[in-house]
Amino acid sequence: MKPVFLYVLHSGNLYGTERMALATLDGLRDRLSPVLFAPPGPALAEAGRMGMQTVEFRNWRELALRLRPWIARHGRIAFAATGVSHSLIFLAWNLLYRRRNVHLHLVHGGTDERESYGRKRVLNGKAVRFIAVSEFVRSRLLAHRVAEAQIEVCENFLPDSQIAGAARRAPFDGYMRQVIVVSRVDPIKRIDLLLDCLDRHPELKILNFRIFGTGWDLDALRERAARDHANVVFEGFSASIPQTLAESDLLLHLCPCEPFGLAILEAMAAGVPVLVPDSGGAADLIEPGISGFQFRADDADELGAVLGEVSGLPAASLNRVVAAAKARLSERYSSSAGLKRYSDLLKGLGDE
Repeated sequence: MKPVFLYVLHSGNLYGTERMALATLDGLRDRLSPVLFAPPGPALAEAGRMGMQTVEFRNWRELALRLRPWIARHGRIAFAATGVSHSLIFLAWNLLYRRRNVHLHLVHGGTDERESYGRKRVLNGKAVRFIAVSEFVRSRLLAHRVAEAQIEVCENFLPDSQIAGAARRAPFDGYMRQVIVVSRVDPIKRIDLLLDCLDRHPELKILNFRIFGTGWDLDALRERAARDHANVVFEGFSASIPQTLAESDLLLHLCPCEPFGLAILEAMAAGVPVLVPDSGGAADLIEPGISGFQFRADDADELGAVLGEVSGLPAASLNRVVAAAKARLSERYSSSAGLKRYSDLLKGLGDE
């Protein structure tokens, strides 16, 4: 009988954290029986569509009650959680049941340093492995005095099926003109940096920028763009990002402290070059000038200079970058690469 894989999410949405949970459960189902625990929302519906068992909960008390029977009837358990309280509940129940287990605590980062990293110290010294999704996340955990010996880096990945089925841009046969930004429009994401850049670099009016996402800054930045930059359009939410991405010439990422940046991998799959800051988790996803482009984080003038340089590159140069990004995606950020890291961690469950 296969061990069970109980994965607990703190959110029922279907953003990066939840999508990675589903990809991990699905990718390991040949050796583990997947079960998703989550609050109400589309994550549970998607897990059900994928043929996984699901358990809904609304608060920590419900989770404790609904988790107990699973621990009671399974001798070997892979357990993953994204919330500190979820890990503490599992640890408490396992004091009673003493099940053989591998306990992973996923750290995807976020805007609140204390909530995203500082609170994790509660699990120091426990039988838990912190799974940082990037070296940047690992560095933030260490900065908040999380036990270094308990931290493993397992980078996010795209399922091979998603890579193979991605809408893909045709090879370049001219210069880039269409730039896409896929991001929440919150202060930390620094969408304002683009408008600052365009204020200082009027020559970039040859480029068209479409920004997809919602957030606190949306109305103010949309008004500013409408007033000063007709080549910038804030589109808000869209359900057709994959197709729109494949119709673009460049993905621009602006956040200097992004924990990872799944949209960057999706651009690689779509054959679209990426331009990212030289800090945060996004910086490690590309090799500057080889599989993507970088600019100095939070520097509007540098961003303008790099945009001008990249938009003037000949088609052959852009196609070389796209090809290198495709190879990097396959070697480092595909299912085979990402799932191997998890499989290695779960060897502690052993065989029957």
